[in-house]
Amino acid sequence: MTSSIKWQIKRFNELSLQELYSLLKLRSHVFVVEQNCVYQDIDGKDEKAIHLLGEYDGEIVAYARLFKAGDYFENASIGRVVIHPEARDKKFGHAMMQEAIKAIETHFDATKITISAQLYLKKFYESHDFVQTSEMYLEDDIPHIEMKRG
Repeated sequence: MTSSIKWQIKRFNELSLQELYSLLKLRSHVFVVEQNCVYQDIDGKDEKAIHLLGEYDGEIVAYARLFKAGDYFENASIGRVVIHPEARDKKFGHAMMQEAIKAIETHFDATKITISAQLYLKKFYESHDFVQTSEMYLEDDIPHIEMKRG
């Protein structure tokens, strides 16, 4: 029997302690340990965001935080996009982006979205109709580009 991913959208104050711990653990596992990047992940912006959680076999394996226009960029935005390394072969990233875009449209009544994308994921985001709108820049010593949709 194959499990499927279960998506949830929650505001910060709706997250259980276990969910908060799990999503912070996932972000730390990928952004700090796997990418070998020392940076301040807990940046004071989680309280403003709505949180997209993807649960598979009882674990949060996919996550993104979503912001309304003006909270991060001029447009609505998607950030902290992460898939657990052991779940990447399941292609949850594409499903997560579809869910994130749909959630921004539903919760924020917005179609214009700006992201700060890691450069190596440019083609992935282009497959979701994002276009590059900046030159490469370093964010926490990792090459990024700004991309927009809509």
